[in-house]
Amino acid sequence: MNRLANATSPYLLQHADNPVDWWEWGPEAFAEARERDVPVLLSVGYAACHWCHVMAHESFEDEATAAYLNEHFVSVKVDREERPDVDAVYMQATVATTGHGGWPMTCVLDHEGRPFFAGTYFPDQPRHGQPSFGQLLQAITEAWRERRDDVDATAVKIAEHLAANESLAGAAPIDASVLDAAAERLASEFDQVNAGFGGAPKFPPSMLLEFLLRRGETEMAPRTLTAMARGGLYDQLGGGFARYSVDARWVVPHFEKMLYDNALLLSAYTSWYALTGDPFAARIARETGEFLLAELGTAQGGFASALDADSEGAEGTYYVWTPAQLVEVLGPEDGAWATALLEVTGTFEHGTSVLQLLVDPDDADRWHAVRRTLVEARARRERPARDDKVVAAWNGLAIAALARAAGVLDEPRFLVAAVSAGTLLWELHWTGSRLLRVSRDGIAGAHAGVLEDYGAVADGFGALAEATAEGVWLDRAGALLEVALTQFAAGDGGFHDTADDAEQLIARPRDPSDNASPSGHSALTAALLRYAALTGSGRHRDAAEAALASVRRLVERAPRFAGWSLAAAQVALDGPREIVVVTEPDDPAGAALAARARRTVGTVVVVASPAQVAASTIPLLEGRGLVDGRAAAYVCRGMVCERPVTEVADLDAALA
Repeated sequence: MNRLANATSPYLLQHADNPVDWWEWGPEAFAEARERDVPVLLSVGYAACHWCHVMAHESFEDEATAAYLNEHFVSVKVDREERPDVDAVYMQATVATTGHGGWPMTCVLDHEGRPFFAGTYFPDQPRHGQPSFGQLLQAITEAWRERRDDVDATAVKIAEHLAANESLAGAAPIDASVLDAAAERLASEFDQVNAGFGGAPKFPPSMLLEFLLRRGETEMAPRTLTAMARGGLYDQLGGGFARYSVDARWVVPHFEKMLYDNALLLSAYTSWYALTGDPFAARIARETGEFLLAELGTAQGGFASALDADSEGAEGTYYVWTPAQLVEVLGPEDGAWATALLEVTGTFEHGTSVLQLLVDPDDADRWHAVRRTLVEARARRERPARDDKVVAAWNGLAIAALARAAGVLDEPRFLVAAVSAGTLLWELHWTGSRLLRVSRDGIAGAHAGVLEDYGAVADGFGALAEATAEGVWLDRAGALLEVALTQFAAGDGGFHDTADDAEQLIARPRDPSDNASPSGHSALTAALLRYAALTGSGRHRDAAEAALASVRRLVERAPRFAGWSLAAAQVALDGPREIVVVTEPDDPAGAALAARARRTVGTVVVVASPAQVAASTIPLLEGRGLVDGRAAAYVCRGMVCERPVTEVADLDAALA
């Protein structure tokens, strides 16, 4: 075992028995490199990363490669999910020098942490014009020894590039014209054949879909949501979405399942159902929530980070089927029926197929029986590994999605799970003054939370305040936002990704663009807006509007990478809207008002009993009560409220 044997990260522990003499990120590794006068090889990945496993097997488990690394480098392994700050800095360097990024990421650094070489996966043998990893190491060693001035000059140049921050602020705040233009730009980039945006590989554009749904858009969002859930990206047997599709048609997924994707997609399908009442949308939302609880729930009440893509030494083995396997499990008649229904036509490797459900079967009972049998048979296969660390930010996304889905779908268990996860984050990750990034098995890690942790968790706590009408969650959200506003502010309305007293890297990361999950900037903006809607705080509303103004150019230039900021801007432009429903428990009229209120999107909705209102410390609930003994709905915009209504038809009119 090497130094990683004592790590808490499942990814680092995967490398604990490598012959490579790995170090964790820290000053000790750089001191060792200075002492030996060798460069630092930085390898960044994550536990569910397929190509990280491939490179580990080909190179890091190879004795000769490891011996060369141990002699000529100090090798440092980083879990990008545990240290997103380190990942962000060196990913920026990788993209700047190669034009693309991804994991595994491979960088070579000088003793000050400045990169002079950056790349991603390197094979063990020369392939497709790409050098082998061994050839690369030898070339770098030669340059370090014989052309040190060139190495130093390259490192300085890259570090200077990383330290430069382009202003993305516009001349004016984001207004309706900016949002209209963004929607038009998205329409021009929409895949009219397959839905979604861009070509292969195709990622679920969950945050863009939320923006479009909040605008009431009726083509791009529903078509994309349908295509994703009908294709192989969605697990037709167990629920939950894979990370992305390797093709443009949503057929063959990259099979790893991430918490953040499924949380964001749960939110999007919930919004789609809320707007349309489509039972298909409700089914996918409900199954995605069930997947979160069943497959990613931890014993401590949180949610694990991911399920691996691989099992039995290969990608996708757990999920794919052949016609013969279906017949073996289901019998000749049902096997043939399922083969046709699920498009088992050799869409994956070695004659296997991912399962698609392009149309609903005529015989729903038969499908439910077949699905149940296939789930039981699949459970006997070797399961993909689970990265069971709890990441604060991604749990915040799950909390917000589950809390809202609980009300829209009438699934109380979802709210119970959201409260449990929120309790874990507050009791284990919150130190009393700062938020910690990760925990595992009920033990908090040492790494400090970054901006996305504060933003997403604060927003999750705000969602719990909405869903429970309990002011304690609002207080907790406020504590997190206070740290974010004072320790992460950049001075121009935007925010740094790390606190002002965090470990100093060669550059202080700051990236407001959304990727697979919301950036810290956009997550915090959403949290500020929700908090302002619940409290009426002008300070938090002003901070949200300044944050939006600081990314106007990003929204204008690249709306596909600003989906969560666009969704937040739509909410801000709409008021935000707030609805309070006051009703006695088990009052059918109150339940009808609550159901209608929850079918809005981009709206803060609090349903409370008169007793809860009396005890609550949530400012939005102050002065609310029954009207002549009847349940009432209060529709507000920016804390300015219309007269309460007691009939669903009147609530419809107020919302219109």
